[in-house]
Amino acid sequence: MKNLQGCGLGLRSSFLLDVKKSDFQPDWWEVTPENWMHMPKIYEKAFEEAVFSRPTVAHGLSLSIGSVEKINKKFVKQIKEFLDRYKIEYYSEHLSFSSFNGKQSYELLPIPMTKKMVNTVSDKLKEVEDIIQRNLILENATYYYVPYAEMDEVDFINEVLDKSGAKMLLDINNVFVNSVNHSFKARKFIDNLEKKYISYMHMAGHYFDEEANIRIDSHGMPICSGVWKLLEYTLKQVDSPVMIERDNNIPPLEELAKEYESMKKIVQRVRYA
Repeated sequence: MKNLQGCGLGLRSSFLLDVKKSDFQPDWWEVTPENWMHMPKIYEKAFEEAVFSRPTVAHGLSLSIGSVEKINKKFVKQIKEFLDRYKIEYYSEHLSFSSFNGKQSYELLPIPMTKKMVNTVSDKLKEVEDIIQRNLILENATYYYVPYAEMDEVDFINEVLDKSGAKMLLDINNVFVNSVNHSFKARKFIDNLEKKYISYMHMAGHYFDEEANIRIDSHGMPICSGVWKLLEYTLKQVDSPVMIERDNNIPPLEELAKEYESMKKIVQRVRYA
């Protein structure tokens, strides 16, 4: 990705007003359009100062690219207006669906891993790209149930990328969580993934639900050692920017900065070893 190098951080309203006062600045920011398109006035100036001072990418939540329904063109046009206003070149979304009968579930729901769905996603992706006038980047999502599958997850993702021409946002935490919940080897997933499509990577935290005996992708916990180790393994094969995504239980900026610095040290150690 042009102009995007090093390590990034998800920009959140809980610490936005602290950014200017802090000595900490990431190499780049990631923002969620749905959280900022109708922001309160108190945040506007600080938001603009942040995103215009650093390279910025957008990561959406509501596109529902895996839905069998038509895309919401009005919503996609709003996304384009946001991207244009803040001069954001890159826009990523999830390989999942979130809407049904025109209503948002506000959840990232799993899609069937089938040839038919490969074609559905590819066709809808081209519609979206025609409107936003940018390439769409797709993220591997976590899932706790597989509706139907003709192939393994990594093969499904590779086929979607091959067919659609999309780039990929590789979420390391999501690979780790899915590998534990669905009993496959995370490193083999990384080995089999088509690396040429990867634009950038996510790091995040999760927790273990003892009652359900599954890992839950909460994005609300510190990153665990297993995910750090999987990042290190991946960095030996993938030369792409990487960032931390924290959506819940967001700590002060100073605490996030420490986790960011830990990530940066890993990146530098692997890439300059």
